[in-house]
Amino acid sequence: MAIATINQLKDQLSFTDDIGAVDDVLLQHKLDAAQNHVERMLGFKIENCFGDVDQEPVPFSLIEAVLQLAAWWYDQRETAMAGSGAKEVPFGVSEIVREYREFTF
Repeated sequence: MAIATINQLKDQLSFTDDIGAVDDVLLQHKLDAAQNHVERMLGFKIENCFGDVDQEPVPFSLIEAVLQLAAWWYDQRETAMAGSGAKEVPFGVSEIVREYREFTF
């Protein structure tokens, strides 16, 4: 179950309507990868704990983490840029996920 939509990601990226569906396939790929990454950081699938009939809704902060990560990966398509070095995942993503993780190191 996807917890964020392409339209939410376009809002996160401040896309305007004139862009249309040009990058929709790429955006969906980034969303899917970001949710997978967040779930791996959490140690569980989001749909197993949130969003079903007898469960609490998916927390807005987890949706935000997926959107931040997908937007980051869309904007930073290279792992490193000449002269600037590699950049890590946005700080907010790790902070959000840490609040919902069921284990610690």
